[in-house]
Amino acid sequence: MLSDRAPIVEMREIVFPHHANHYGTLFGGQALAWMDKAAFLVATELCDEVVVTARSEAVDFLTPVRVGDLVRLQARVVEQGRRSLRVAVDLFVRGQELPATRGVFVMVRMGQPVA
Repeated sequence: MLSDRAPIVEMREIVFPHHANHYGTLFGGQALAWMDKAAFLVATELCDEVVVTARSEAVDFLTPVRVGDLVRLQARVVEQGRRSLRVAVDLFVRGQELPATRGVFVMVRMGQPVA
């Protein structure tokens, strides 16, 4: 069961040319890597043990992210089981209210199951 005080992790990144494709927009794989990192951080903070990514699901690329954009990633655990956690991650472009990319990651605990 998640408490009302479950952690939220925020990270910030800047999109450099080596993060972008020939259209000058963020590679989807780079966005996924940043999102996975944010999911790992919040899952680790909540359960304080080794976790690994088991799956990414329902990743939606909603608007392009351009070279030079500052992005903020926000990750929060939305479901916690005995051995796994579902983490929702939103990627926002600075100055925009709605996420440019959003997805859900399933993180698996490597230790003993939670009773």
